[in-house]
Amino acid sequence: MPSPAKVNSTASVLGVTIDPLVLMTDVDQATETLLRALEELDGAVIGEPSALPGWTVGHVLTHLARNAEAYTNLLIWARTGAETPAYASREARDAAIEEGAGRPLAEQIADLRAAHERFADAAAAMPAAAWTFRYPSIVPSAAVVPWARLREVEVHHVDLGRGYTPADWSDAFALRLLREIAGDPPASAPAMVLRPAGVEHPITIGTPAGNTPAIGGPTRSIAAWLAGRADGADLTVSPDGELPQPARWK
Repeated sequence: MPSPAKVNSTASVLGVTIDPLVLMTDVDQATETLLRALEELDGAVIGEPSALPGWTVGHVLTHLARNAEAYTNLLIWARTGAETPAYASREARDAAIEEGAGRPLAEQIADLRAAHERFADAAAAMPAAAWTFRYPSIVPSAAVVPWARLREVEVHHVDLGRGYTPADWSDAFALRLLREIAGDPPASAPAMVLRPAGVEHPITIGTPAGNTPAIGGPTRSIAAWLAGRADGADLTVSPDGELPQPARWK
């Protein structure tokens, strides 16, 4: 294994440079913001619908806790070399979410906090060389795992439907999310040119032609619209017309 002092642990995902240690600070902050918000809610919220079809608030919270454990598994795999899949299976993942969804709010908060602490400890234990570990599938490398976790926390905080919105995302997070979605669209995604306010160069999806619509607006708004977390009401279309329907994302 290369000497840690000679390993660059940053990774580039769709043109965005990611430093896993910097992003772990963002993960810590986003998780603490979520936990503080949860502590202000009434316990009855657990059984109420979230913004995700078919899922209650309890489903979203349980998913967030189990997801932290899944990414902890991936970091252990990268650090030790012993294969530790994120989940035993898709069926096991779904069953765990369903089983835990109805637990009391206080129990869910404690579970989420403990799962995050285990994830943070696993990240802190990573030597520099381990961040370059490449998995056979899932995410490209261990260096991308902190970003994947940050994305889960920020997007699913919105999905709780309890006052946290894409307007609360940082500009850096919104731009990174926008670039990720635009950089790896499904084949069915319509071509478009994205012009986030304050971003010098446009971001394209597909192969633009003469009549390809250009979508303008705040970075957060474009990212949320592409992610299916906003209706795009504050976005502009040029030439004038209706917003295209973005491809389904997560």
